[in-house]
Amino acid sequence: MQVLQTLDGLDRFDMVVIGAGGAGMAAALFAAMDGKSVLLVERTETVGGTTAWSGGTTWIPGTRHAASVNPHDTLADAARYLDNAVGERSPQALRQAFLDHGAAAVDRLEDQSEVKFRAYPKHPDYLSDLGGSTVNGRALEPLPFDGRLLGPLFPLVRPPIPEFTVLGGMMVDRTDINHLLALGKNFTSFRHAVKLLARHARDRLGHPRGTRLVMGNALVGRLLYALSKHSRVALALNTSLDSIQRNASGVESATLSRNGQQRQVATRNLVLASGGFNRHPQLREQLLPGIQSGWCPAAPGHTGEAHGKAQQLGAHYGSAGLSPAFWAPVSQRKRADGSTAVFPHFMMDRAKPGMLTVNQAGQRFVNESTSYHLFALAMQKSADSIPAYLVCDAEALRRYGMGMVRPGGKGLEPFLADGYLTQAPTLDALAQKLGIPAPGLRNSVAQINAYADTGVDPDFQRGSTAYSQNMGDPARGGKNPNLGALREAPFYAVRLYPGDIGAATGFATDANACVLGADNAPIPGLYAVGNDMHSIMGGVYTAPGITLGPGIVFAYLAARHACHRLAI
Repeated sequence: MQVLQTLDGLDRFDMVVIGAGGAGMAAALFAAMDGKSVLLVERTETVGGTTAWSGGTTWIPGTRHAASVNPHDTLADAARYLDNAVGERSPQALRQAFLDHGAAAVDRLEDQSEVKFRAYPKHPDYLSDLGGSTVNGRALEPLPFDGRLLGPLFPLVRPPIPEFTVLGGMMVDRTDINHLLALGKNFTSFRHAVKLLARHARDRLGHPRGTRLVMGNALVGRLLYALSKHSRVALALNTSLDSIQRNASGVESATLSRNGQQRQVATRNLVLASGGFNRHPQLREQLLPGIQSGWCPAAPGHTGEAHGKAQQLGAHYGSAGLSPAFWAPVSQRKRADGSTAVFPHFMMDRAKPGMLTVNQAGQRFVNESTSYHLFALAMQKSADSIPAYLVCDAEALRRYGMGMVRPGGKGLEPFLADGYLTQAPTLDALAQKLGIPAPGLRNSVAQINAYADTGVDPDFQRGSTAYSQNMGDPARGGKNPNLGALREAPFYAVRLYPGDIGAATGFATDANACVLGADNAPIPGLYAVGNDMHSIMGGVYTAPGITLGPGIVFAYLAARHACHRLAI
């Protein structure tokens, strides 16, 4: 792979991919595996996009890894689950294409590249009360990757969100966190933690951050390493798509620009993988009214600028379905450098015992153990839920942390000083500091305390599904792993906002990821994958990794179809 310093000399490629996130890198890799020349175009200075900031979970049913944890799962069960969850919100034919080709896409990556996965032992589908759902086998995670193998390419991997690292750039996944929290409790955790810390200490002698990559960073690192093995791949960073040219046969070229230089590159196949519309001001106002862009925790590259170029060829968006975006509750905090950290509350706090979420009346309004997508959608149903307040007692804060506050209950002063964390000796005093009615908060806490005693939440059914229970803490010893009383002072709160974590609305395509034109016929040579493609989930967050999984599978299908076009 050649990393281009300028656009000089670019002439013709079999495929041009716009966007070097997970889906775009996968599309480039699949085409390169077939010996095609590929130009991978990225408008920022690093590769990985939001994938690099994500957990890296990849939802693809029926792979070779499923049998290791769930030998009884079938594609028919997965199809039934998607039919129940999504229904008519997306074309059933596209969902079936995803299921039919998912295993082949994973096989090709693992057999012919350094991209490797493993199955989560337990990672339930999010709507686990629906028929066809399962608790494991469909969610894959990338194996940790040694970033040192990338050599001079390592700095090109987008660094993780600083708040998701420890000790100045050491990445940790859920397994690592559990071992670090149990460091002084058992020898296995002690040994695991010592190995992590020793590796990180060595890394910092020669690198600005840790080189042991996990989660989304591991997937991006593996994709970049695999691409680096292909001599006919070129990577153009800090480069934008200016226009797409087509003739009677379809796409014929793309005009690119970089640092004021413009270049027209001939190609018969152009793949849009630019990350979606979310940071395009006009599209955001149209599709996500009232949602501030500062609440979005995704990477900065998905400006939607490439979308207008495709729309000039007749491309159009699919119908929005349940929601035009995928969501999570987020909290915000100013960093020392003046930038704003936006922290998505996926799983480490809000569903745990000793925590509850209230609106500005001090009342609960949501099942705190539901998926982050449904949680944030619930916030948007009423103006008095923005912001909402995640509340806990001192014991819960020590056990689980809260947002950017780490478990242990120490080092709280900076968070208290800048207002990220609110602390008070009583619930009434906490309500006063938050500006919400004290009787409302007192009553909500009294209710959750009573529900913790019975193990049943009659208001919102917290902890009633396999997914919810997986988000809880059975080691706490309560009747319900998601319910625990708030009794130990002081009490704490963090403000929550609905943050869009990715686009669900994108270009309408067929089952090969070919973009459909104004007449709903494919535009020859134009493809959309990842968040540029209208989600096959119809705006429903069905399971962990439902952006990355389809992103990879339709990248496989797009590359296969494009290679076939070149052969005829």
